[in-house]
Amino acid sequence: MTIHNIKDLANYHNLAPGTSMCAGCGGLETVKLFCDILGSNIVFVNAAGCMTLLSIYPFTPFNGSWLYTAMASASAGAQGIRDALDILIKKGKLPASEDLKVVVLTGDGSAYGMGLSAASAAMDRGLDFYYLCYDNEGYGNTGHQDSAATPHGAKTATSAAGAGFPGRKKDLFSIWAAHDPAYLATVIAAEPLDLAKKVEKAMAIKGPKMFITLAPCPTGWYFEPHLTVNIGKLAVQTGIWPLKEYISRKVTHTKIIKERLPVEEYLKTQGRFKHLFTPERNDELLIEIQKSVDQYWTSEV
Repeated sequence: MTIHNIKDLANYHNLAPGTSMCAGCGGLETVKLFCDILGSNIVFVNAAGCMTLLSIYPFTPFNGSWLYTAMASASAGAQGIRDALDILIKKGKLPASEDLKVVVLTGDGSAYGMGLSAASAAMDRGLDFYYLCYDNEGYGNTGHQDSAATPHGAKTATSAAGAGFPGRKKDLFSIWAAHDPAYLATVIAAEPLDLAKKVEKAMAIKGPKMFITLAPCPTGWYFEPHLTVNIGKLAVQTGIWPLKEYISRKVTHTKIIKERLPVEEYLKTQGRFKHLFTPERNDELLIEIQKSVDQYWTSEV
């Protein structure tokens, strides 16, 4: 069999294209939208994680280029690529019209933890790049263990007993905002128009352009794949996932829900929070989670 593209390669292995990724992946939805908006002149710098499974060597499902790095060093890899492109353009060896957008792609394990130092340094240097963190709130590629993005009370592979994860989700948005990047936003694929407007706005800006997307994860959150978009919408409608942007040292919420749904409408859709409802309701923890969301919106808006 002659292999010409990723479809041929998948057929050769008796697989359908894309079967290396989980059905209903919320992170993949966002990556697809990013590609549609940014175009084909892209080079992805992919930190080890779930999206490492996206490409079937030597092909990717994208028209752009793809580079893998260790989990901690994607932003450093992006610096090297950006420098190389700038040097080639300066020497006349690469037409400016063929320049590539450099896009770092990481999970929350890298963005919130192992890769935070490299991302911090890249922002400090004013690196002209895009950074997209797909936040599925755990180390999804290795069995969904706790990460610094795991929400309070969620059950994971390493917090399976009792009331779930005892810690609190790290506020990566505020940490990144403290670096004063050129642009910073939260997005979610379930709100595609909000996402598209933010990516288009970022395209007109030079410097670090940082994005965090909530990535509903059927295999780690325990829900049916066809519910991904509904769960994403509930994350916004309950106020669990604020949609906002940071630009010129100002934070603006791009979607404000005047009458938010109770947070349990979001929590009860996922098996990772099942213990809060059965065999008995954990009203104390449910009230605590609701208060945390209410306090955010009272203080931030």
